[in-house]
Amino acid sequence: MDKRDGGSRFPPWLVCGDILAIAILTVIGFASHGELQTAYLARMSTTFLPLLAGWFLVAPWFGLFRNGIADEPRQLWRPCLAMLLAAPLAGTLRAAMLGSVVLPLFVGILGGSAALGMLAWRATWSLIRKKR
Repeated sequence: MDKRDGGSRFPPWLVCGDILAIAILTVIGFASHGELQTAYLARMSTTFLPLLAGWFLVAPWFGLFRNGIADEPRQLWRPCLAMLLAAPLAGTLRAAMLGSVVLPLFVGILGGSAALGMLAWRATWSLIRKKR
């Protein structure tokens, strides 16, 4: 067991950072469409909650909450792939919430942009942990 993690398999700050990263990605998404001023919390939750659910269902399969993996820069491909796989689930959940259909273009853009955003956050996490 890694001395830095104190025996914790799910580092709380990592999980909080994931949630914050997804929230920031949601806000950026709405802002990029010029909808940030008119969007309300319930509307934004139709993107945030499905993406959050998709992430937390897929990420454990990639070991993304284990310190040995989350802290290792060579493992940064994992959050990218996990987010790309979480996006179709998020798109399906979002469509169900909106009573709509799954838009493949939306899922692709959501997956790609969320993968980049999660990569940025997880790279930051890795740097912080390596300096400890």
